[in-house]
Amino acid sequence: MHQIQQKILNFADELNLKRDGLRQIGRLIGESHPFKVSYHLKKLEESGFIKIDKKTGEIKRTGNEKPQKGMFSAIPVLGSANCGDANIFAEENLEGYIKVSKNIIKAGDGLIAIKASGNSMNKANVNGQNIEDGDYVIVDSKKQPQPNDYILAIIDNCANIKKLLIDSKNKIISLNSESTENHPTIFIHEMDKFLINGVVKYVIKKPIVSWS
Repeated sequence: MHQIQQKILNFADELNLKRDGLRQIGRLIGESHPFKVSYHLKKLEESGFIKIDKKTGEIKRTGNEKPQKGMFSAIPVLGSANCGDANIFAEENLEGYIKVSKNIIKAGDGLIAIKASGNSMNKANVNGQNIEDGDYVIVDSKKQPQPNDYILAIIDNCANIKKLLIDSKNKIISLNSESTENHPTIFIHEMDKFLINGVVKYVIKKPIVSWS
């Protein structure tokens, strides 16, 4: 699934096409071209993920797209993101869902799961957990990022999990690794084209399997 479509889905039940218009929806999801918003709305409707009421303009997710009720949250897995060199492309398809107890993760709209690749964040501290290769990183795609947050960023069409630092005086955004290995910092000017897709909220550790 294209990242624009996923961002539309995250906000779908709050949107109204007639009330908000394509440009306002675009501002909400970080897309400046109304044509692209219209295209991806159409694709989502054709695929059965949303339903658009032609009279009222209401946009609703279909039933099979909503998390399952009960003691588990069903969180969509949207591929991988780098915790190493920036070389994993961001346009990943929906790979399925992971079911996580609500005693582990507080349920909420906008949560997505990303599988970490690499070890550039293996000294990070997310609720006492680091981020290692193969872990599931749970990202809140609706949360506004703040300095020192761990974020999912899209740079040059590649997905990265990094720590966000902001130098307001020099208008420089730094994406830092926290690792036992040596990984260079990524420096971005505030005018550069990049996207922050959300803030890391939880880490689900890769199971340790013993066959003995």
